[in-house]
Amino acid sequence: MNMKSSKPTGVFSPARGITAVGGSSPERFAPREMRPMGMLVQKRNIDADQSSVAVPTIRVKVKYGSSNLDFVISSQASFGDLKKLVAKPTGVHHEEQKLIFKDKERESRTYLDVAGVRDGSKLVLVEDVDARKGRYLEAQNNAQMEKALKDITEITMEVDKFAKQVINLETQVCGGKRVMEKSLLNLVEQLMTQLIKLDEVVGDGDVKLKRRLQVKRVQKYIETLDRLKTRNSMIDNAPLQQQQQQKKKITEAVERMQINAVQKQQEQHRKHRLAVVKPVAATKNWETGVSAKMQYRNSGSSVNYGTNHASSRPNWEYFV
Repeated sequence: MNMKSSKPTGVFSPARGITAVGGSSPERFAPREMRPMGMLVQKRNIDADQSSVAVPTIRVKVKYGSSNLDFVISSQASFGDLKKLVAKPTGVHHEEQKLIFKDKERESRTYLDVAGVRDGSKLVLVEDVDARKGRYLEAQNNAQMEKALKDITEITMEVDKFAKQVINLETQVCGGKRVMEKSLLNLVEQLMTQLIKLDEVVGDGDVKLKRRLQVKRVQKYIETLDRLKTRNSMIDNAPLQQQQQQKKKITEAVERMQINAVQKQQEQHRKHRLAVVKPVAATKNWETGVSAKMQYRNSGSSVNYGTNHASSRPNWEYFV
């Protein structure tokens, strides 16, 4: 018995079940996507030319409080698209909205036609209080994070300035030059102040990472300064002492020269006085002596003459 081969029935045939694009070759089938309830349909092509494929629009009514609002939207749009459309007239942010259709809240990524929204369908808009609180906390956290990042940036700029000073002091000390210990201590104190400021910065994520990097950086500079203090104290201070001794010798030599000059000037004044005053004094003494001697002689003769005046007369009685 000759049996003719017949094509089995009930077998899925791509050519009959799915419309091919540009031909019947299976490799050129339109892309597909899985819909809810396991339905395999042709994938939506958003970038396709809307003039070639007309997408129907629908009019939906959204009840918000005592207001009823009408919106025209594509039937293939999502509930998230409808929320953005509703946000402007209602003033409710799309992330704070709950759209209820058939007594069930719909997610933003769900498509209207998939959920059964048709032309003239009614939806209810309810504000999501928890979402509003979440957005407020998120905005507050973002503001705190921006402030924390700004504070860290300012601290970083200050640490950059101190880093240059640390490098300069390290170069001098490692080169064998002794620096003032006060400079090292002041720099350590300023870096500790920046470390305290970093401890006051609070934040997560990027803020926490940047704060940790700056803390490690400041601690590294402080450790470097501690090592420099120890090394600076061990540097030989002999050159400095020699300079001080040399300076002291120069000062003493200058003082001696000044004293010698003063003494020499005084000696010259003394010799000048002796050269001028002594002859005058001798002349006065000579004149005084002569006048005194003359007065003495004159006074003596006069006295003698006065006292012996009677006796000097001739005693005429003796001749009588």
